[in-house]
Amino acid sequence: MIHHVSVGTNDVARARAFYDAVLPIVGLALMKASDRAVDYGSGHLLFSAETPLDGAPATAGNGSHIAFAVEDRAMVDRFHATALANGGTSDGAPGIRADYDAHYYGAFVRDPDGNKIEAMTYSAK
Repeated sequence: MIHHVSVGTNDVARARAFYDAVLPIVGLALMKASDRAVDYGSGHLLFSAETPLDGAPATAGNGSHIAFAVEDRAMVDRFHATALANGGTSDGAPGIRADYDAHYYGAFVRDPDGNKIEAMTYSAK
């Protein structure tokens, strides 16, 4: 079981502005913030964006992404649109990903630091 996931950021305020808008769509709320990190969860910490502890610049992981399961396709669509409206870039518009599964509906975005995140559902509605 995964306890939490963190992504790197070079600008905590910018990351917070992005994730404050996007993560409520997948059911996560801001739990704690500092000048080094912003932490989100739903009762327990689940996701954070933080500056690297080693002091080196944060970089996005090549080939890595975090997928959030949501209830329906409308939430996937809202996730994608909200991310783009708040400084994210599209890395795959909402749609069926038949290579994964005939019912897999997802959208991929990059946060302002280049970290890849996704919202997905198997719901037909």
